[in-house]
Amino acid sequence: MNLELKFKSIAWKWVVNFLLVIFIVIFALEIIFCAFIRSYYVSEVQGLAREYAQTVITPLRECTPENLESTARGYCESFEHKDKMEIQVLDKSGSVLISTTGFDYTPSSMPDYIRVTQGQANGFWTGKSSSGEKVMCETTVLSRENGEQIGAVRWSVSLANVNRHILWVCLVAIFVGVAILAIISTSGMYFVTSIVRPIRDVSNVARKIAMGDFNTRIEIKENNEIGELCDSINYMAGELQQVENMKNDFISSVSHELRTPLTAIRGWAETAKMSIGFDEETVGKGLDVVLKESERLGSLVEELLDFSRMQSGHLPITFEEFDLLAILGEAADMYRELAKKQNIELVFVPINHSVWCMGDANRIKQVFINVIDNALKYNQSGGQILIEQKIQDDCIQVSVSDTGVGIAAADLDKVKEKFYKANKQVRGSGIGLAVADEIIKQHNGLLLVDSTEGIGTTVTVVLPVLDKLKGENNEL
Repeated sequence: MNLELKFKSIAWKWVVNFLLVIFIVIFALEIIFCAFIRSYYVSEVQGLAREYAQTVITPLRECTPENLESTARGYCESFEHKDKMEIQVLDKSGSVLISTTGFDYTPSSMPDYIRVTQGQANGFWTGKSSSGEKVMCETTVLSRENGEQIGAVRWSVSLANVNRHILWVCLVAIFVGVAILAIISTSGMYFVTSIVRPIRDVSNVARKIAMGDFNTRIEIKENNEIGELCDSINYMAGELQQVENMKNDFISSVSHELRTPLTAIRGWAETAKMSIGFDEETVGKGLDVVLKESERLGSLVEELLDFSRMQSGHLPITFEEFDLLAILGEAADMYRELAKKQNIELVFVPINHSVWCMGDANRIKQVFINVIDNALKYNQSGGQILIEQKIQDDCIQVSVSDTGVGIAAADLDKVKEKFYKANKQVRGSGIGLAVADEIIKQHNGLLLVDSTEGIGTTVTVVLPVLDKLKGENNEL
């Protein structure tokens, strides 16, 4: 099965969305910059041209139509900026009298002159000359004080060099923009890839884990949030592997627990059947075994049903007042004979007063049975089980202590987990204590386990008592 995920990657979405936006922004900035540069240089050229032209325009304003040509010739011949611009002096009919270039020709088209002579305030114009060259021109009318027009001064500047310079500046700006875009793209792709690659690894490993391969792990290469995610996935896989192992052990234990009484029932049933009419004592013994093992089998099935109800959140609890010590005494009495047979001393000295609690008496009795049964299972010949009661802070504490094998410190925090068995050599399904803990929680109580390996275990059940018991506390 191909575990590679097929989708439009984050990198592709980043290119389409973020990188496209960056490209549009840079492109817009390039256009704005180039427009600004062109406007700036054109304005600078226009300003300088006007400044230079004023050295000719100002003295010519004082001329008369008769001396205009002679005066203009002197200023045009001495003009210092002939290499940068051309100045033409025109008569009142629009014919060129003199030019700084020395050529007295009249251009075929002078839009700037036409504008200003038609009364428009601005005689400025840019466009192509008759030779096809890009130029900038402006005409200033020369008038006397009485308003008589004696002529005009027209200057023109070639924009070829300016446009060439603007082009180079814009090309440099475009190169810088492309370089910025390339840097952003490279760094962004590296960053996005550094996120996408481990996420793909996590996705593939998660799929393998979902298929039951709990041994797979992610190689942690990053010391950041991605690395923490990978570490969490690896931890989850380890926990799932442990749960899977416990589940398999549980199935094995339950199978064994079910097979043992079924084998005894079948064997003794066959024996009793063959002994009918011949050996009534064997028949009676066989029936006793069948009844005992059937009861044991029923208890196991009921425990499994309780566990199933607990998992689904539907463990039935009926709340009513009950005497907890009476329930505890019944649970202890059930195991007295069994304790004697195993040469284990069961010590239980009940107090002389009732301790009333609110809850399900049968469920609480089930908890005590489970705890005392565990104390017997994990104890040894010559050992002791001590059941004590103490009332403190409106709660009753019932502790069941044994001198058995104890629980290792590494296993102590897990003994109340489902399927968990610290000692796999002892019979049991591994869910009894988990069900007991859930029952006590639903009674607003606590189930505490304290143990030392090789010395013994103490299980303490803490439950709230009813208010009517407060008056009896001093006697208890």
